[in-house]
Amino acid sequence: MPILSSDALSSVAYATEAALGVLVLAGSGALRLSLPITAAIVVLIAIVVFSYRQTIEAYPQGGGAYVVGRENLGTWAALVAAASLLIDYVLTAAVSLMAGTQALTSLVPWLLPWEVVIALILLTVVGWANLRGLRESGRLFALPTYSFVLMVAVLAIAGAVNLLFSHGFQPDQPPAVVAAEPLGLFLILRAFSSGCSAMTGIEAIANGVQVFREPSAQRARRTLVVMGSLLAAMFLAVSGLGFMYGIAPHPDITVLAQIGQRLFGSGNPLYWFLQVTTLLILMLAANTAFADFPRLSALLARDNFLPRQMAWVGDRLVFQNGIVLLVLATAVIVLVSRGDTTVAVNLYALGVFLAFTISQAGMVVHGWRERMSHWQGRVLMNGVGAICTLLVLLVIGISKFAEGAWTVVIAIPLLVLLLARIRQRYRQVYAAIQLPAGSQQPLSIPPRHEPIGNRSIVWLRMFSQPGLEALRYAATISDRVEVVWVLRGDDDPERIRADWSELVGSDPAINLTLLESPYASEINPFVDFVEAQESRHSGRLTIVMPMAIPRYWLDSLLLNQHGISLRRALDAHHNRVYTLVRYYLPA
Repeated sequence: MPILSSDALSSVAYATEAALGVLVLAGSGALRLSLPITAAIVVLIAIVVFSYRQTIEAYPQGGGAYVVGRENLGTWAALVAAASLLIDYVLTAAVSLMAGTQALTSLVPWLLPWEVVIALILLTVVGWANLRGLRESGRLFALPTYSFVLMVAVLAIAGAVNLLFSHGFQPDQPPAVVAAEPLGLFLILRAFSSGCSAMTGIEAIANGVQVFREPSAQRARRTLVVMGSLLAAMFLAVSGLGFMYGIAPHPDITVLAQIGQRLFGSGNPLYWFLQVTTLLILMLAANTAFADFPRLSALLARDNFLPRQMAWVGDRLVFQNGIVLLVLATAVIVLVSRGDTTVAVNLYALGVFLAFTISQAGMVVHGWRERMSHWQGRVLMNGVGAICTLLVLLVIGISKFAEGAWTVVIAIPLLVLLLARIRQRYRQVYAAIQLPAGSQQPLSIPPRHEPIGNRSIVWLRMFSQPGLEALRYAATISDRVEVVWVLRGDDDPERIRADWSELVGSDPAINLTLLESPYASEINPFVDFVEAQESRHSGRLTIVMPMAIPRYWLDSLLLNQHGISLRRALDAHHNRVYTLVRYYLPA
C-alpha cells in the first residue's frame, strides 16, 4: 500500500487547489461549484478503480496500459499508451516536487523566492538516491504515507468537530474576487479536468501486481479498493472543508495549508506536521515516477522502441540511463513552469486518461476474446470505464488545449513516431548484419607450426556479421579463443549452443562460455571473467570486440554502446590490449 499508493494519495495536496484555481476566474461566487465537481470526480474514481480490478485479475504479472494495449489492441495503441505514460511520469515527478516545494514555502514563507531552486534541489536528492540504488522499502514508504493519511484524517475530524459545535454548517464567504471570465459550461469543464489530477497514480497497483505476496491478484485487488476509498474520502474532506471555510486559491499558500491554519493555527505543531508530511509524501510520489519511468523505458528498449542502453542495469542494479533522462526532463518542466504547479497540471491529466482509456478498451477486447466466467459483466465494467475515461479525455483535451495541453497533444504523436522509427531502424540494421543462412563455413583455428603465445577473449552479444569478423580475426592471432556471451533474461542457452555448434563446429581451440547475470548487469560478469583469465594464464591476452560502424551519425545512439561501456569498465581496472574489429554497415 505505501509503495504503490503514494502517487495517488498525494494528489489530494493539489487537486482541490487545481479545480479552485479555475473556478475563481469566474469570481468568488463560482467556488461553490467545487463540491459538485468533487462529487463527479469521486464517482469517476470508483468507476476506474473497479475497472482496474478486472485488469489485475486478467494480468496478475502486471497489466500496465502498454502491456494491455500491445496484447489486445496492437502495436500502435501500445505505443500511444507508452508515449502517454512516459510524458505522465515526467509530469508526475515535476508536479509532485513543485507541490512539495509549495507545501514547504507555505510553512516557511521566506523561502518563497527560492521555490524553483528548492524544487531542483529536491529533484537532485530523489535522482541521486535512485542512482545509488534506493530500494522501494515498505517501511521506508509507510511512515510518510500513513502519516499524511493520518493528518488528513485529523484535519477532517477537527473540521467536523468545529462545524458541529462551533462554526455551524453555514459556509463562509470566500474573499471577494473580481470575475475575469464568465461562468459557463466551458469554465466548469476546465475546473473538472483540473480536479481530475486527483486520479493520477490509480493504475500503479495494476502495474505492480507482481510485488504482492500470493495470492497476488487477490491482495492487489483489495489494496486497490482500499486506496480508492482513501483517495475519495480524503479528496472529499479537503474539498468540503475548503468550501465550508470559504478558502480561495492564494499565490503564496496552498489550499491545504490554509485549511490547516484555519483549524490548527499557524504556530500549532499539528500544522507543522501536516505540512511536513505533505512534503514527504509528495517526494515519495516523485520517487514513484523514478521507479516507473526507467522500468517502462527498459521495456520499450527490449522491444527495440528505444535505444538498447535504456535497458542497461548499472552497478547499483538500477536503470541508470532512464533515471538520468527523467532528471533532465523533469528539470526542464520545473524551469519552464517556474516552480508553479498550475502550468504543469494543465498538461498532467491528458496523458493519464489516454492511458486509462487504452487500458480499459484493451480489457474489453481481452474479455470478449477470452470469454471466461461472468465475462459479460467484466466486459460491461471495462466498457463503462473506457467510455467514461474517453469522455473525460475529450473534455480535458478541448478545455485545456489553449492552456498548454496542445503541447501534449502534439508531443504524444511525435513520440509515437519516434518510437516506431527507432524500431524500424533497428530492424534495418539487424537485417544488414545478420548471417546469411547456411552460407558460412565452420570457423576454426588455422594450424600452427609454432604457438603464437597469445590468447583472445571475444565479447559476443549476437551471431552476426560483425561478430563473425571478430571471431575470424581472433582465430588468426591466437592459439586459443575464449568467446564470452553474457546471458540476458530472454536468452535461450540451448539455442545459443546449437547455433554455435553450427557456426564453429567442435574445434577445441575455440570455446564458448555462457555467463549468468544474476543481477541483470552484462558488464560485471564479463569484467570478472577477464580478470579471472588474466590471473590464471600468463602471456599475452587480447580482448576482441566487434563493432558495427554506422553510415548515419544518429545510428551511433543505437549501436555499439555496450562495447563502449565494456571498454570503460575494463579500463578502470587494468591496462589491457584491445582490438576493435570494425564492420561497416551498408548505406
